[in-house]
Amino acid sequence: MRTKLKRFAENASRANILEPGKTLYEEIKGNWSDFFKNENDLVVELGCGKGEYSVGLAEHFPNQNFIGVDIKGERIWVGSTQAMDMDLHNVAFLRTQILLIEKFFEPNEVGEIWITFPDPRPKDRDIKRRLTSPRFMNMYRNILKNDGWVKFKTDSTSLFEYTLEIIKDGTLDVKDLSYTFDLYDSEFQDEHFGIKTKYEKIFSDKGEKIKYLKFRFNHDNT
Repeated sequence: MRTKLKRFAENASRANILEPGKTLYEEIKGNWSDFFKNENDLVVELGCGKGEYSVGLAEHFPNQNFIGVDIKGERIWVGSTQAMDMDLHNVAFLRTQILLIEKFFEPNEVGEIWITFPDPRPKDRDIKRRLTSPRFMNMYRNILKNDGWVKFKTDSTSLFEYTLEIIKDGTLDVKDLSYTFDLYDSEFQDEHFGIKTKYEKIFSDKGEKIKYLKFRFNHDNT
């Protein structure tokens, strides 16, 4: 508990963390270019956990800005610390529920969204809470640029099949869909630059195949 409280106190003073109680937290929508002090594309990782992916991508792409989103302050402290240790100024962390994501980004403000190993929420009563459910997907559509990508990685076969089903049955109007049930034995493996989250490592070590898909929303029909 003492460590957690110490991390929360440090979060409150860190410039690369936006959380409730900070003035900028309430004013960031539409103002990310002022925050990063450049006009580079925004890449958002949803449910970022300890931020391995956000930090890893920020290291590979210095000319893009990365935002890891998670509700757990103790987790994002880890990513924040790593980013500072690596002197990365193109990555930040937003502490909020993903259900509120539209409060922090204007329409057409985000260039790309990553959904990395979310809770699969296998029970039927939790379908609406899945981060790839239509309710959430429509939020992503609203904040993405017209040519923006959604990229999704999971170890859960059931969640992956569910996501493919709602995409293929026309529930979501998308284009340029590509996918694989075995990322590291596919043409897409080089798109991930060897970056693995904690959970990806755990499931990979157990022999679980990592599933991956990407698509863009068809904004031409909206």
